[in-house]
Amino acid sequence: MSAVTDVHAHVLLPTLHAEIERRVPELVAEAAALELVRNGAASQAVSGPMVGARIPRLTDVAVRLAQMDAQGVDRQWVSASPNHFYPWAPEGLAVWAAMEANRLVAAHVAQAPDRLVGLGLVPLQHPSRMVESLDDAVLGRGLAGVEISSFAGDVELSDPRLEDFWARAAALRCVVFLHPFGCSLDERLDRFYLANTVGQPVENAVAISHLIFAGVLDRHPDLRIVAAHGGGYLPTVIGRSDHAWRVRPDAHGCRDLPSSYLRRMWFDTVVHDPVALQRLVESVGSSQVVLGSDYPFDMGSEDPVGEVRAAGLPDEVVDRILGDNAAALLAATEPARGGVRG
Repeated sequence: MSAVTDVHAHVLLPTLHAEIERRVPELVAEAAALELVRNGAASQAVSGPMVGARIPRLTDVAVRLAQMDAQGVDRQWVSASPNHFYPWAPEGLAVWAAMEANRLVAAHVAQAPDRLVGLGLVPLQHPSRMVESLDDAVLGRGLAGVEISSFAGDVELSDPRLEDFWARAAALRCVVFLHPFGCSLDERLDRFYLANTVGQPVENAVAISHLIFAGVLDRHPDLRIVAAHGGGYLPTVIGRSDHAWRVRPDAHGCRDLPSSYLRRMWFDTVVHDPVALQRLVESVGSSQVVLGSDYPFDMGSEDPVGEVRAAGLPDEVVDRILGDNAAALLAATEPARGGVRG
């Protein structure tokens, strides 16, 4: 089996956020107000201290490596905490923030290059600037790919303005890690932490459906999209999408059955339930599931390896999920990351 690899782990970038606050304090305040609407005061009161207690795990490489050792994880793919997406940022600031995040993530993983792999950011709300940020991440900083949200402003993943980005990501054969931040259902989910427990799976399902039904994966078959949180609700109810494709002409934008595209993407194991993990493997195939923890947040897993081993899957499937599938994905990005600037 390949090295045990956690593809869903985060880093916090305090200096980046401090500079964003310095430059546009009013926009930061507006974003915080929206988060309060979306999450509700009760959840915000829990989330703040939770994140605060995890700052060392989110910023200190030595602490990260010790936690990995305790979890039996050999390698982590490290992506920025999604609060660094800044989907409201104007164009110039958004591009700067993405490239500064790329620099900071690269510096973080460079402290343990044999164990840490980085993913950068792109400004999804400004499609015309995404390719340069992608190139900066992969070609400039040697990162394995980028992390994107499920939407940003009026930009859905089916937006024709993203075609250049998808084409470039496919050409680089790099990882595109789909990780939602925020849910457009807003105050309907403002209690009981529904903004996360329901909102994140909804956003994953919506975003992946946009990719599938718009034919993005038909036009760019070399895309390597990894969906967080097991792809949300979609893999479980994909039969409804197949039915719509068969009977509705307006749902026939993709060439093949929607369910077939799940086997052209990858999905992490952050589903919190052994039966859900079994069903995910059945829906997407054992070659398309990769280990994830959502390190170090409370909605993640403290024992991601143990949860996979406890799911009752065949040993060869466990080996694929714990490391082989991620190793194959990473190997595909290596030629593009050959020349890296310091």
